[in-house]
Amino acid sequence: MKLREYRTEDAEKIVSWIRTEEELYRWSADIYGKFPLPASDMDDNYRNAMRSGKFIPLTAIDDNGTPVGHFIIRYPDPDNTDSVRFGFIVVDPDIRGKGYGRQMILLGFEYVKENLGAKRIDLGVFDNNPRARRCYESVGFKPYGGHDVPTPFGSWHVSDLEIFTDVS
Repeated sequence: MKLREYRTEDAEKIVSWIRTEEELYRWSADIYGKFPLPASDMDDNYRNAMRSGKFIPLTAIDDNGTPVGHFIIRYPDPDNTDSVRFGFIVVDPDIRGKGYGRQMILLGFEYVKENLGAKRIDLGVFDNNPRARRCYESVGFKPYGGHDVPTPFGSWHVSDLEIFTDVS
């Protein structure tokens, strides 16, 4: 597996991995709020966010060049380059549970260290997504806070996790 820059044509594949409205909210919190999510909406959102230079969407591909996962890196505070946040993390549902998510997050960690120089990476994971949380914690992310997000399914708690790039 390797990471490459997100391409417009990836959007169709990525949104196909979001099979239910509940999965949409687990993936994007309250950002989109429309299911099924049109690929064009995702791509338009990314295109606008990328203009800032502080939003980096990446696609994980297998040895054949097939997309198998996706996530974004963004700067929560555009004036602070020491901290980045991973988001919109998703793996093709046909291969979940086989270590692809863990490998993708590890590649993202290396990407940040080698290309961005940030000292800290954080992310949020809903408490109703324990498999994802175990994946992030297996890489070394630790909890530091949380908050609630309103969804059509009620209020969901997000646990915020962090890792520091000087730790392997």
